[in-house]
Amino acid sequence: MADLRTSFAGIRAPNPFFLASAPPTDKAYNVERAFRAGWGGVVWKTLGEDPPVVNASSRYGALGFQGERLAGLSNIELITDRPLELNLREITAVKRNWPDRAMIVSLMVPCTESSWQAILARVEETGADGVELNFGCPHGMSERGMGAAVGQVPEYVEMVTRWCKQHTRMPVIVKLTPNITDILIPARAARAGGADGVALINTIQSIVGVDLDSIAPLPAVDGLGTHGGYCGPAVKPIALRMVADIARDPAMAGLPISGIGGIATWRDAAEFIALGAGMVQICTAAMHYGFRIIDDLTDGLANWMDSKHHATIADLRGRALGNYVPWHDLNLAWKTIARIDQASCIGCGLCHIACEDTAHQAIVARRGDGPRTYEVIEAECVGCNLCHHICPVTGCITMQPQTAGLRQTWQDHPNNPLRHTPAVPNAEALT
Repeated sequence: MADLRTSFAGIRAPNPFFLASAPPTDKAYNVERAFRAGWGGVVWKTLGEDPPVVNASSRYGALGFQGERLAGLSNIELITDRPLELNLREITAVKRNWPDRAMIVSLMVPCTESSWQAILARVEETGADGVELNFGCPHGMSERGMGAAVGQVPEYVEMVTRWCKQHTRMPVIVKLTPNITDILIPARAARAGGADGVALINTIQSIVGVDLDSIAPLPAVDGLGTHGGYCGPAVKPIALRMVADIARDPAMAGLPISGIGGIATWRDAAEFIALGAGMVQICTAAMHYGFRIIDDLTDGLANWMDSKHHATIADLRGRALGNYVPWHDLNLAWKTIARIDQASCIGCGLCHIACEDTAHQAIVARRGDGPRTYEVIEAECVGCNLCHHICPVTGCITMQPQTAGLRQTWQDHPNNPLRHTPAVPNAEALT
């Protein structure tokens, strides 16, 4: 059986599955249940200064898609609304009762060194394994100069990270906001400040929908709405890209990455790890299905790793990065053509409609004595994959490679206007 034990920024856990800082980690009761179920660690819901914040009701809005109730989840909840002292007592007790599980505490306080120094000292007394600086919350707290308001300014990210490194012995993990043009800018700032790791992504600024009866953004609070933080399966592609960009950046080499965003299955987790994450954090899936999903997560990941001969998490981490390249490094000589398996085709015609109306008119409908059939016009097919993704029958439409051994990138393509452009002379040549 594959070894799922992980060490992230020196924080050890029996498996790489952590509960993210969110409602599931807001109190000892929830965290104890999670640990009994088998989760490797938690990031305790974000602590702040007293008096506690006041949260609104209602707090969640959901995006459903094709029968999936929580394809996306939006929330307008703030950090913990429980007293700081109560949270600290519970963290101390849980860590004492579960010494083999990882306990990371999320923090967010005003952007002054004294505020960070004070709360770090109190968290350190609990015996927690590390802290996560919440520089990502996109609503409520950002309007108060915290959360994403810090995470969107690299100078602040570096400054606060450096303060925290000076005032605690614990590993300092910086949670990054996705509400920014280039994720590498705050990530590099965190490293410059001495961060022991980064976590991403936090939620995406959003309005999940509008109630067309009350004409109010959702979730509505007494007829009014505000923007919230979007998470769940719908954000996974965004999170994967940002994790991979950091993992392959030479300036970030060796910095541990905690992957967050739409992880619901062991496959999702394996994808994040293959793109450079050392552990993963999960929230929406646990809120949707409960803590027992950990069994499927650990068993599924371990069995798949065995089948692929990955003995440890470290063996898998970053394995896909070598295949994540800039567009101009793709092989433009590689061609594929769609193939339709007539035996499994149900004759719905979705492939024909999509290709005829919106793609390359490469699928023709044939009328005969029997049912209508659909065939690919190979000379017109560009291998775009649209029909493959639209077909409701798994395996009916496949993409067949037509070339092998040929390679031509944009760098040496005859259509590249820069291919034959003389190099710009250097300064010495000009003089």
